[in-house]
Parts: sequence; C-alpha cells; structure tokens
Amino acid sequence: MADIKKVLLAYSGGLDTSAIVPWLKENYNCEVICFVADVGQDREDLVGIEEKAKQSGATKCIIKDLREEFVKNYVYPTLKTGAVYEGTYLLGTSMARPVIAKAMVETALAEGVQAVAHGCTGKGNDQVRFEGAVAALAPQLEVIAPWRIWKMRSREDLLNYLNERNIPCKATLKKIYSRDANAWHISTEGGELEDTWNRASENVWTWTVDPEKAPNEPEFVSVKIEKGEIVAVNDKAMSPYNCLATLNDLAAKHGVGRVDITENRLVGMKSRGCYETPGGTVMMAALRAVEELILDKTTRSWREKLGLEFSHLVYDGRWFTPLCKAILASANAIAEDVSGEVVLKLYKGSVTAVQKRSDNSLFNVDFCTFGADNVYDQSHADGFIRLYSLPSRIRAINEANKANK
Repeated sequence: MADIKKVLLAYSGGLDTSAIVPWLKENYNCEVICFVADVGQDREDLVGIEEKAKQSGATKCIIKDLREEFVKNYVYPTLKTGAVYEGTYLLGTSMARPVIAKAMVETALAEGVQAVAHGCTGKGNDQVRFEGAVAALAPQLEVIAPWRIWKMRSREDLLNYLNERNIPCKATLKKIYSRDANAWHISTEGGELEDTWNRASENVWTWTVDPEKAPNEPEFVSVKIEKGEIVAVNDKAMSPYNCLATLNDLAAKHGVGRVDITENRLVGMKSRGCYETPGGTVMMAALRAVEELILDKTTRSWREKLGLEFSHLVYDGRWFTPLCKAILASANAIAEDVSGEVVLKLYKGSVTAVQKRSDNSLFNVDFCTFGADNVYDQSHADGFIRLYSLPSRIRAINEANKANK
C-alpha cells in the first residue's frame, strides 16, 4: 500500500464508483484520478460526471471518446467471425470491456499511476475481463478491486458510507435493475429477472419498442458491405459508429433485437439477462445473408467454428491473446470476398433479409435452375454418389459377411 501513491479508477459516476473514490483515498492514502470511457452509453450518464468525480474526492476526471474505436476495432471484427455466445447473446458488454481496458491502461501509464481500480463485483465476468487486459498490456500495474476487499455488501452500506462523508449521490435504495449500455446494446439484470419463472415486464425494456406495439407496416433498409464490414446504410456511406447508430434508430422502433436468456457466467454461476441489440441484430443478419451467397460449404463451416470459439474468447475476456489474433486473421481472410448489398425487412421484432446480391456470389442460376440447362451433366452425379457413399457400402458388406458366418 505504501508504494501506491496514485490510482486510476474506471469510473461510471454510479453509486459503486462514487464510494470507491473516498475509500481508495482513506485506505491507500493516495491520489485518485477517475477515468470515464464513452462507448456510446446514454449521453445523460456523462452530463456533469467530471464535477461528480471531483465532489467524491478525485483529483481529476479524464473522459475518452471511444465510440468509433469500439465499433471499428472490436464490434466489426467480432461480426466477421459471426460470434454469438450460447446461441443468443451478441456480446454487447463483453466487446466493450477490452476497448475500455486498453484506453484505461494507456491513460494509467500516461498519468504515471501505480495501480488501477474498478467497481466490478467478485461474482461477475467483468472483473476477469478488466484484469486480464491489464495483465496482458501492463502487468506492472497493481489492480485494486474494492468489492473483493471492503466490508460493505449492500447499496444501503454504500449510501451510508457516502452520507457519513457528506458526498452527494443521486442513487437511492429503490434501484431495481442493474444495467449496462453502450453503442451496441443495453443489458438489464436483477429485479423480477432473478426468478426465471417471471416474465420480463415492460419496465425491463428501455430502448426497443414492444414488438406488439411496433408499426403495422414493415420498413425496408439497405445495407452495403465491403470485406465483411458495413460501410453504408440506405445508400449513404458512414463511419462504423454512425452505421450502427443509424441502424439502432431504425430497428429499435420496430422492436428488433430483444433477447431474454439465462447464460453461463465464466465464474461458474448462471445469470439471467435481457439484452436489447437493435442495430447489431440487423448487422448480423446482413453479414450472414451476404455470406450465404459467397462462402462455399467448407469455408462457411470453418467460419462458423471460428464464431463459436470467438464467442467464448470474447465472453471470457481473452481479447489480448495470441488466439484472438489468430482467429481474427482467419476471419479477415474469409471476409476478403464478403462484399455485397442486402435489403432487410424490419417488422414487429423480426429482421429478415429479403434481397441480396454480390459480384462475388457463387449462386449461378445456370447450374441450379430447375429448368433445362446446358452446363450440368446430371449423369455425373452417379459416380459422385458411389464414391461419397463408399464407406457406408463397405460397412454394410462387412455386416452382411459377419451375419453369414
């Protein structure tokens, strides 16, 4: 503790990190610098956050705009792999942690701190994601995780702690849900969701329209893709972040992107979460639609294996590893030909690719037509099938020989 004179805290302005600032100063007798990552969360969360940090006792508050970096360098690469955790979760929180951690480490080194701190609990995945990133990028930095050290265990404890020190905080005991938001998604946990037999109430959903109350008329959106990356929406070229923001607005009003899942956390327990990923759901559908045209059977199968492996890698906080580089290199190679245009139908919670085209398409009507053609000799299928089924034929012959002995 004596060697820690300055600490950089990953700061959100919420109850936990508001209490961590004075706690660090009291227990480490150190200077505290707050670090805020703008990854596209609610803009209201950033209003007055610098003043709030200083009121809690921080020397200063550094805010980094990571929105474009988040989407370009973390969301888009993950999309190329097709990663979906446990078949449903589009990894919104998981993808944001490495970009935040990387920026936090860079800031920590620039500020000359001896330690970084975070407000993650000992029950969640985020502690692993943050601390794994620090270990990979700056192992010389100490990591302080107050929730694993201090004796406070409840919101009431934290509020009392702040009240005793006359530190203002807008948090109350009435908080029902735990939420995490960024440009890609918003997650909600807690409240009635802690009983898996309870249906998620409308209070859970904050971003997307109830699909049953969405417009009765569908909306069609065009997405242009170049080398596995969305580059334009409705024929308008945009940056990665702006493509996502535009699709978020279009899809949210149609109730697209809601999922309610019970997932396996890295630390061993199961947790239930409701996720809203409107624009991301459209992006994923668009990329997979173009892949259908372009990727041959074995390449697509390999990409699906990459996606499965990468979903666990991202979820488990292993972004800054050699395996991550290897998977992304393979995904980038596959995506070289994944270019084209897709038109998607948004309607009452669903997104469906209804038109797709690509100069690299392997779909050739001359070969697959049900009508007459001059390019495919159907008699060639006889030899193919005999060779393809040869193991089955030999196995059957062996079984017959055994039965006749």
